[in-house]
Amino acid sequence: MTNERIAALKSFYLSELTDDNIPFWLRHGLDREFGGLMDFLDFKGEPLSTDKGGWIQGRFTWVLSRALEALEGKLAPAERAEWLEAARLMADFVRDKVLAGPGGRAYFELTREGEPLVLRRYLFSETFAIIGLAQYAKLTGDRSYLDKALETLAVYEANRGKLAPKIDPAVRRMRGHSETMILINVFQVLRSCDPERAADYTAKIDAQIEELFRWFVKPGERVLLETVNEDGSRAEGSEGRCVNPGHCLETAWFLMEEGRYRGDEALVRRALPIVEWSLERGWDRDFGGIFSFVDLDGRMPAQIEWDMKYWWPHCEATYACLMAYALTGEARWERWFETLHDYTWKRFPDRVNGEWYGYLRRDGAIANDVKGNHYKGAFHIARFELYTGLLLDAMLQNGTGMAALSGPETLRRLAGSAS
Repeated sequence: MTNERIAALKSFYLSELTDDNIPFWLRHGLDREFGGLMDFLDFKGEPLSTDKGGWIQGRFTWVLSRALEALEGKLAPAERAEWLEAARLMADFVRDKVLAGPGGRAYFELTREGEPLVLRRYLFSETFAIIGLAQYAKLTGDRSYLDKALETLAVYEANRGKLAPKIDPAVRRMRGHSETMILINVFQVLRSCDPERAADYTAKIDAQIEELFRWFVKPGERVLLETVNEDGSRAEGSEGRCVNPGHCLETAWFLMEEGRYRGDEALVRRALPIVEWSLERGWDRDFGGIFSFVDLDGRMPAQIEWDMKYWWPHCEATYACLMAYALTGEARWERWFETLHDYTWKRFPDRVNGEWYGYLRRDGAIANDVKGNHYKGAFHIARFELYTGLLLDAMLQNGTGMAALSGPETLRRLAGSAS
């Protein structure tokens, strides 16, 4: 990839973030009266409901806070002030409303005013509240938001594995990959935002990585499974054969990011096969794009929507392949990045009304034209655009390869060794 191509891509990705994605959500979703984000929007950005999803509140708090941190000095003063006020409205809604559940739990759905509607038996709303509040604390220097994030982490850890599961554990005890995946990223964010405890967070990341490779990664079958039996063996039926390519690719770049941070090439090399396997199974050779679900044995997946092309796996896949290329310099990853980049940007963006369509049929036709709901909100696309722009900038400044792109912790360690 030439420097000219890298520079053009960097400009493209960051302008998509600052000129399209974040302005769309501030214009149509931000609730300046009650705080938080109205996330259920039609294709023009008009609200289909004023109820607010718990996932999206923490996620958009993180997006705004991380973008403000990363783009320091690159936003016009008025734009920065608008984003900062939006981040405050988001963080306060998360702290005061989303995290007002029993025992400090996070609600999955609330009214516009913040009255509770749904408390689920999953802990994902908690994880997104943690990263949002921690990132806002780092941005503003207000320790109280970090304290609330850490309180919520304690709530998460106290409840993990103790809430009523979907399947009766007396009959079948199972493990899900998604919690392990999310916790890697949660602790990465906390380590950045709470550096005094960096060693503790790194140890927690190590524990999640060990879980991942012990239970879910199956090199002999060239797969990262979504659900397994408690002992890591294949579970019964379609659920035990389920592969979620988007989750696999997201996990892979979390691992590569950790390898980059530590300067640990061996960890990067452990992640790369997951990218390879997931593209082998997940790429639609007839129409292009990433399937939502595939069956390990090549049988019909249980999910009716298995062949739909969702927005978020394409974000994760494209970024994972760019990171693989950046860290290895291998041409195959550059080719995959360009293929995914072309597919994604030709099909998902709405150049008339802004933002992206999220749900395509197998052939790329629009299946549902909503711009937001309690799952598709202001997160995956914005994170993809921001992180891709930042990685391209690092490539432009430093080149490719582990030595060029290792994180600050590695550089400090190398400097200490040299001295």
